[in-house]
Amino acid sequence: MRPLMVLGCTSHAGKSLLVTALARSFARRGVDVVPFKAQNMSNNARVVAGGEIGVAQWLQARAAGIEPDVRMNPVLLKPEADTRSQVVVDGVARPDLTAMPWRDRGPYLWPAMSAALDGLRREHELVIIEGAGSPAEINLPDLVNNRVLAQADATALLVADIDRGGAFAHLYGTWALVPDTTRQRLAGFVLNRFRGDPSLLEPGPSELTVRTGMAHAGTVPMLRHELPDEEGATVRASPPGPGPHVVVVRYPYASNLDELHLLAHVAHVRFAHLPVDLAGADMVVLPGSKHVAADIAWLHASGLAAAVGEHAAAGGQVLGVCGGAMLLGHRIHDPSGVEGAAEGLGLLAVDTVMHPSKLTRPTTIGFHDLPAPWRALDGLTVTGYEIRNGRLTAVDGVDAEGALQVVADGTVLATTVHGLLEDPDVLAALFGARPNGVLDNTFDLLADAVDAHLDRGLLDRLVAS
Repeated sequence: MRPLMVLGCTSHAGKSLLVTALARSFARRGVDVVPFKAQNMSNNARVVAGGEIGVAQWLQARAAGIEPDVRMNPVLLKPEADTRSQVVVDGVARPDLTAMPWRDRGPYLWPAMSAALDGLRREHELVIIEGAGSPAEINLPDLVNNRVLAQADATALLVADIDRGGAFAHLYGTWALVPDTTRQRLAGFVLNRFRGDPSLLEPGPSELTVRTGMAHAGTVPMLRHELPDEEGATVRASPPGPGPHVVVVRYPYASNLDELHLLAHVAHVRFAHLPVDLAGADMVVLPGSKHVAADIAWLHASGLAAAVGEHAAAGGQVLGVCGGAMLLGHRIHDPSGVEGAAEGLGLLAVDTVMHPSKLTRPTTIGFHDLPAPWRALDGLTVTGYEIRNGRLTAVDGVDAEGALQVVADGTVLATTVHGLLEDPDVLAALFGARPNGVLDNTFDLLADAVDAHLDRGLLDRLVAS
């Protein structure tokens, strides 16, 4: 089958959502389908065989019913500052490329991109490719849209977010500005996130087809769904009636926030930016951090460092995950200059030592002999993943290997393992309720939507051509 690429007029046009929906739709019809995105940018990542990839491709693989691997997202950029991102290639962080000027990286990234794409094409019946940003950024060299499209000899759909307005101008302007080789492969356009009566769209879609030759592949309505966000955090649900209140501290470089998507099904969740935001919290969560030293500085400057300590002293629970666990300790040592040394919150008798090599691995942890506020977790085993440069050690154990994965003292619990708050047994133990089938139900909801609102005959012809 011919690869299908989903391009967007802008970032956040709905490319990831549409690829997820199409992957599920084709998989339900018995097609061996696999997702691919040459380069992603997000601090929400998942550990798979070989290293880490963006959460969107992890979700798309789950929707397709296949095991995720690093080839589905061979290049991942993880922001560390407004003008700097860590570069991950084939699942592994590359300090040499991270330090390289952006415009010089292309020749070093393309071999990984093309090899991953070619390998997936050989091994699977259909590859659905997600673009990045817009293919019409004429000020920038473009590997991930136009060159990938040509490499795959794919046919393409162009997606516009009509809820933002200007969708027809976005579509026409993008079609006009892309290279000829891309324009020739733009077979159809999708109007995404539409509210209202679709009949009011005419004659817009018909006129656009006349002007560009792109078929109107369909109009997808605004959908309510429970898919975790590719970037940032997801809190879409809320349990009915009274229930526990969980406050997540949202520091500037908070990461892996997608793992909170089930939490809002069993607790009332909100985010904290100021000390007053902790009022009424039963539990405070310190999530992962892509830059621990910068985030601890922000915690102190905002007053939240003291507020978290006061919450714990008053008997409130505090849970730290990965970078959040490091923040709860006494000191962050950084002899290799990875992120910078810093003083932690001092709520747990641990230090962190930053290592130049990042630890990325699936792992399993068991809970036992926990203090009273956490005793409901005793006996549970959780499968999750680790993705960190920091190694937790006993206080002043700066030469230790950092094998600690779980540390608890009174109302404060820390773990270096992501996935705790995605485990239904853990959520049931901590909050008395269990979410079931959220992701699979969402995948089917999205597939139902594209089956109902896109031209299936057109799609089948495109991938058969």
